[in-house]
Amino acid sequence: MIVQATPGRTEQHETRAAPMASASRLEAIARGDKVASETHEALASEEGVLEIEQFDLWYGQAQALHDISMRIPKGKVTALVGPSGCGKSTLLRSVNRLNDLIDTVRIEGDMVLNGASIYGPGVDVIELRKRMGMVFQKSNPFPMSIYENVVYSLRIDGERNKKTLDEVCERSLRGAALWDEVKGRLQESALGLSGGQQQRLCIARAIAAEPEVLLMDEPCSALDPIATNKIEDLIEQLKGEYTILIVTHNMQQAARSSDYTAFMYLGRLIEYGPTDVIFQNPLLPETQDYVTGRFG
Repeated sequence: MIVQATPGRTEQHETRAAPMASASRLEAIARGDKVASETHEALASEEGVLEIEQFDLWYGQAQALHDISMRIPKGKVTALVGPSGCGKSTLLRSVNRLNDLIDTVRIEGDMVLNGASIYGPGVDVIELRKRMGMVFQKSNPFPMSIYENVVYSLRIDGERNKKTLDEVCERSLRGAALWDEVKGRLQESALGLSGGQQQRLCIARAIAAEPEVLLMDEPCSALDPIATNKIEDLIEQLKGEYTILIVTHNMQQAARSSDYTAFMYLGRLIEYGPTDVIFQNPLLPETQDYVTGRFG
């Protein structure tokens, strides 16, 4: 095995192997061959909140994730991109163990959140999920008031102090850029909000618990362009205070909103690095092909 280092790149390959063209690399992955991923050197200097370590996942006999290893940097936005069915949402849902709800799921490897294993023996999954904020593709406000939606996580933890609840509600709605629009109607049903407002309410509900990681699964896919712009502006405001991991099919959104981008294909991590490099000068030709729309 030879290890060659070039600026911004660490590559391992067998001495007998010829350089692999984009098509042949993708064909090798489709055959089930093991193909090494490329992780840019910039990640090594980042403080990681979440470390994904040689993570594999199966649905029954079908393997959906293959040997995923990646660091999610603290206070940054990391986007997962790739064609439909490449494992983006499966990986995201593995972080807060939502896939545990599927009987046929089996995993190998681990994920480590701030030094503690997510999949270790004895992990309280309910407590783990309290450390994660989750925003789904389709907004899912609870059928209760705007106020009660926001403070829900505090209520279930037994918080009854009205001053504390009021402060968290206002702070979270301000954080979600929604306060000025709803401050006079906090006791009205959240179901009366527009789609974009409902999604920002779900973000307010997620950040009310002050999560260590905020997970977003296609948060703008059901929204119009104006509402999408508001969510993207919100993501920009939230990063730094929160670590955000987002799944998106929208290449322009990934380019605009994220600090790091991970390109996935058929359950494999192909290339992972700074977003500007991934979109302008990636290390691998298949990454270039995907981000420029040649396939996917």
